[in-house]
Amino acid sequence: MCGITGYIDFNKRTNPDIIGKMVQTMLHRGPDDFGAENYDSPFASLGFGQARLSIIDLSAAGHQPMHFQHLSIVFNGEIYNYKEIKIELENIGHSFVSSSDTEVILHAFYEWGHQAIHKLIGMFAFCIYDKIKAEITLIRDRAGVKPLYYYHNNGLFLFGSELKALMMHPAFEKLIEPQVMPLYLQYGYIPAPYSIFKNCNKLEPGNLLNLNLKDKSIKTTDYWNVSSFYTKPKFKISYLDAKEELHKLLKSALNYRMVADVPVGVFLSGGYDSNAVAAILQSQQTEKLKTFTIGFEEGNNEAPFAKETAKYIGTDHTEFICTTKKAQNIIPELPLYYDEPFGDSSAIPTMLVSEIAKKRVSVALSADAGDEVFCGYQSYALLNKDLSYLNLLPAFSKPFIKRAGMSLAGFLPINESNKHKSHSFFKALDKDKLEQSRELFQLKNEKPLSYLNNFFRNKIQSFPSPYQIDTTGFHCSTDVAMAIDYNAYLQNDILTKVDRATMSVSLEGREPLLDHRLLEFAAQLPVAFKYDGISQKRILKDIVHEYIPKEMMDRPKTGFSLPIYDWLRKDLSYLVDEYLSKEALKWSGLFNEDFISLEVMKFRTNKLHYVPLIWYLLMFQMWYKKWMM
Repeated sequence: MCGITGYIDFNKRTNPDIIGKMVQTMLHRGPDDFGAENYDSPFASLGFGQARLSIIDLSAAGHQPMHFQHLSIVFNGEIYNYKEIKIELENIGHSFVSSSDTEVILHAFYEWGHQAIHKLIGMFAFCIYDKIKAEITLIRDRAGVKPLYYYHNNGLFLFGSELKALMMHPAFEKLIEPQVMPLYLQYGYIPAPYSIFKNCNKLEPGNLLNLNLKDKSIKTTDYWNVSSFYTKPKFKISYLDAKEELHKLLKSALNYRMVADVPVGVFLSGGYDSNAVAAILQSQQTEKLKTFTIGFEEGNNEAPFAKETAKYIGTDHTEFICTTKKAQNIIPELPLYYDEPFGDSSAIPTMLVSEIAKKRVSVALSADAGDEVFCGYQSYALLNKDLSYLNLLPAFSKPFIKRAGMSLAGFLPINESNKHKSHSFFKALDKDKLEQSRELFQLKNEKPLSYLNNFFRNKIQSFPSPYQIDTTGFHCSTDVAMAIDYNAYLQNDILTKVDRATMSVSLEGREPLLDHRLLEFAAQLPVAFKYDGISQKRILKDIVHEYIPKEMMDRPKTGFSLPIYDWLRKDLSYLVDEYLSKEALKWSGLFNEDFISLEVMKFRTNKLHYVPLIWYLLMFQMWYKKWMM
């Protein structure tokens, strides 16, 4: 685990010292080793760098950049099945000088080229330089656990794990891309492939980017996509056989993620996902597994439930009850570690629990993706309910009702949010059920563009939505919703949150429920195995009940939640005064400060409909002051 970065300068103007400075911005990601090298080719000057967090092969033999024959690599992540791939390579004549997974990647790409990617089980973002072919290859893992930004402008190509590394290059132009601002206010994050800056992108999960140094051409290839597994035929399998096979896959995914030369622990909450991870692992361990939970004086507090689970399954448990003051003190640090405006306030408890875990381990397993893979969100059940209402009408009447409803929706005496919902409801009326499900799911997760445009001086007509997926070949509405959440919310919000939070304290976060074999298997199961109309995450819950009694788990779903908005009205009102004043809102030149001031007044009097927007705006303003002023 580490931070990687590099430059390819076709103008050959980059000072060789720059690569070292780019790496230094990410020492929190990798404090154990530092590598920076410059290369020259007939077509460009190049620099590769890495800040290393040593997890596998702690010796100097794991130093990066690493080279084999005509290939060079900088690599962030872990390849969990590297030992099996190494044996396969040794059997066809390869020999190795280290016990690192990085060296295995190099040999695999030397032997099999880009096809090697399909052999890898893990989380990864890496760059390979092929001196003979004169090409650069960037690759990001299937789920997007590890981040990878790239910048291309005026003959300069930069890449890195975090934007701050790219910003260190003197030729990087910090120009905000206004078109992404509605995206940020819409979701609280900026979805891939976009970034906050012009000419700068995130490589999307499951993608491979090839840069040809000879002609400067860039080609991006989609080597894995979650939708392709939801559109495959469903398995013809009994529920008991499916549960047994899933159980085996879970054990395999979990055991792989225990591979390390340093101590490993588990984030434990009161929910099914983390309990599945901890309980299954502990059942296979002779020593007590280290588990970590954080509780709070205010907001949702799952610490008592986690403690009960830890005692039952027999882990070495650490619980920390965080004061309100300590949680609030994290807020000024968020812009430093998140690089882009990021609006998920659960970044605060995630950073705090990472800090606690780092005192005892160097690797912590997180249980993200259980909801997206096994159908855990209540929104999936509500979507099916809405679809049933939508399709009560006779088919012959739908075109007429659609035209009439869309015409009337704009004149109804209701607020902007409900007008938006009414319009979208009627718009979806005469479409096929799968496209209806996509549109209704998008509706539930988006705000009206007409409302968002009020926040900005310059209006836009439309923006690309991560909910715009091709529903062709999907089997049901629930599959559509899960695929959307996997592509949109999971990778852009949850995984971004966990990566930056864990890396802020040099802790490696691993995601066993994002093993691609689990997703591929679960996607092809009959939906009723995951949600039967009564129980969500049915098959996962039944596996957990083999380890933990159902009575212990039978409680409402909660999750990390802090009273952020109460704080902003009371203890932290000074942040609203400082960053959302009319004067502060003029900093970027983007905002309609008069409209926002009215929304802030509504927020203070508890009359604002879209309350999270205040936190989103605050995070943008704090980011802007940190990185742009």
